[in-house]
Amino acid sequence: MISAGDFRNGITIELEGNVFQIIEFQHVKPGKGAAFVRTKLKNIKNGGVVEKTFRPTEKFPPARIDRKDMQYLYADGDMYNFMDTETYEQIALNADEVGDALKFVKENEMVKVCSHNGSVFAIEPPLFVELEITETEPGFKGDTATGANKPAIVETGAQVNVPLFVEIGDKIKIDTRTGEYLSRV
Repeated sequence: MISAGDFRNGITIELEGNVFQIIEFQHVKPGKGAAFVRTKLKNIKNGGVVEKTFRPTEKFPPARIDRKDMQYLYADGDMYNFMDTETYEQIALNADEVGDALKFVKENEMVKVCSHNGSVFAIEPPLFVELEITETEPGFKGDTATGANKPAIVETGAQVNVPLFVEIGDKIKIDTRTGEYLSRV
């Protein structure tokens, strides 16, 4: 059991039948009355954020989150198929469970599948991916002083803003957390 006095950012707890991750916490000791812990909690299943206050002595069971490396195989309509590379067991997840996590992931790449009590709630793509530009407007010579960007489509179909010198066929490195262009490869 984790007491509210021991809260830290990133800890996951079970509360009211849901699993929450602590985003922010603050120990408050008012001049009058008892101390309390003010928290900002993120529901990891639906992504909602709530603010709650607790007494420092309240205890909560820790939530065990399993992160398993799996290979993204292919999309079949609204179903996305993944395989455990150790046991070769395959699972299929629908588009609601996956969300836009696979926006920058090609087939046969490794992702982390996050689950709680056997039910999958999120897919974590690799932090950085290298993808090829399939569609973009041509850049103009000499137009690099402004640091301007242009939209480009990568091989997974996602849109990224890239510098003007990037051309069709170039491989670029993308940060999947922000969707930003990092460099040419």
